[in-house]
Amino acid sequence: MSETSRASGVDRRAFVKTLSAAGLGLALGGPPALAASTVRRRRRYAIVGLGARHTMYQAAIEKDYREHAELVGVCDLNPGRVAVARKLSAKHGAQPPPGYLHTDFDRMLAETKPDYLIVTTVDATHDEYLVRAMEAGVDTITEKPMTTTPEKCQRILDARRRTGKQVRVLFNYRYSPPRTQVKDILMSGEIGEILSVDFHWLLNTSHGADYFRRWHSQKRNSGGLMIHKATHHFDLVNWWLGAVPVSVSATGKREFYTPAMAKRFGLQSHHERCHTCPEQDRCGFFMSLAANPQLKELYLDQEVHDGYFRDRCVFRPDIDIEDTMNVIVGYDTGATLSYSLNAFNSWEGYQIAFNGTKGRLEHAIVESTYVSGTDTVQGGIADDGVTTRVIPLRGAARPVAPWSGTGSHGGGDQIMLDDLFLPQPPADPYRRAADERAGACSILIGAAANESFVTGRSVAVQQQVHGLARPDYSPMPDRTGPLPMPDRNARRT
Repeated sequence: MSETSRASGVDRRAFVKTLSAAGLGLALGGPPALAASTVRRRRRYAIVGLGARHTMYQAAIEKDYREHAELVGVCDLNPGRVAVARKLSAKHGAQPPPGYLHTDFDRMLAETKPDYLIVTTVDATHDEYLVRAMEAGVDTITEKPMTTTPEKCQRILDARRRTGKQVRVLFNYRYSPPRTQVKDILMSGEIGEILSVDFHWLLNTSHGADYFRRWHSQKRNSGGLMIHKATHHFDLVNWWLGAVPVSVSATGKREFYTPAMAKRFGLQSHHERCHTCPEQDRCGFFMSLAANPQLKELYLDQEVHDGYFRDRCVFRPDIDIEDTMNVIVGYDTGATLSYSLNAFNSWEGYQIAFNGTKGRLEHAIVESTYVSGTDTVQGGIADDGVTTRVIPLRGAARPVAPWSGTGSHGGGDQIMLDDLFLPQPPADPYRRAADERAGACSILIGAAANESFVTGRSVAVQQQVHGLARPDYSPMPDRTGPLPMPDRNARRT
């Protein structure tokens, strides 16, 4: 996700001057000339939002998939990050694409004529760029979450229906081999149809705390962790079950990342940011932007343009997102989900159990420590960090040797990029590619949870929007057929 959260107000002369100073020779007049055969052969992509998350897509287009794809434009509200993105193209051995300020987004679409727009901006602005691109005749690809409120979701659904253009929502956890394996087991019917799910996600005090430093700490930007982070988890359950959420009840609070907790930890008070904090040496949550080359280049050096601080104090009082959340979701299949998300745990990862008519599937993953924008691996799995077992209603548990992958999001990112950028990706029996319907089903759970936090009442998910069709899911076990009677003589675990 891009780490920009407010308009910069930089005029065009300052913008051009900044990029010229970077020695990148920005051509604002249009894209570089390419041979006609190359243009026909490769799909054209533009990216809006040039924070840490966009770099995976830029590298994919300009390196691994350069025979099939080309980057024709980059756009951000921060001119310094535009310069950094263009410099990254040169490092990849690619011609730097023309760069544009966010105020020239429509001109970028008109001049570069992309086939696809990739949106990696602040979550709350996704709808703006998705809708404008579709109305300009461009297919769209967006990082999760698709958007942050039911109203913005409705705009996307309406634009998709009105224009006929595509919306692809990138849920990389679906592609992670051990999580795909869970889907495979559930599809097989080994534990029957799923009646309930218990799901607990833990964020540690490195990764978890980082959401409270950045733009994510304001719901107006991220929708809170119920949307920005939990959209991953809600989508996984929706997809694993092949089901649509219908009701949500939730409670949430912020009790750890608070000014009072700073004092309990022995600090004099909260402060504005780490970079200027007078208690740097005493705070276990201190993070140095200056000491990390990537963070320094992408954020500290670019503050002059938009005033965005990447390292704000995790204990400051203006944070309005929760750090402790519990949710109950009812599904159209009759299944129920009990879910928790906690942002200050001792380890990172999750535990989940599926309770079925023929048995139980237990699955857990311990993830490695991650901080956005650094060399750490996002969603990386710790050594021997995957545990999966199937337990029949009566009988011995069966340990499952996990499917494995390497790299970010448990190996899911590379598989997802193949599915996204290869002209003929492999057939997928798990239907991992997601569109606006799946994107809506995941964020509407989070939006309903946010509403339930305030009202204390259950929220009807489907009533938050209209015209939402059921996503495409792989066939799941029949919920009406005969079942084998449990063996009364079987050894119980």
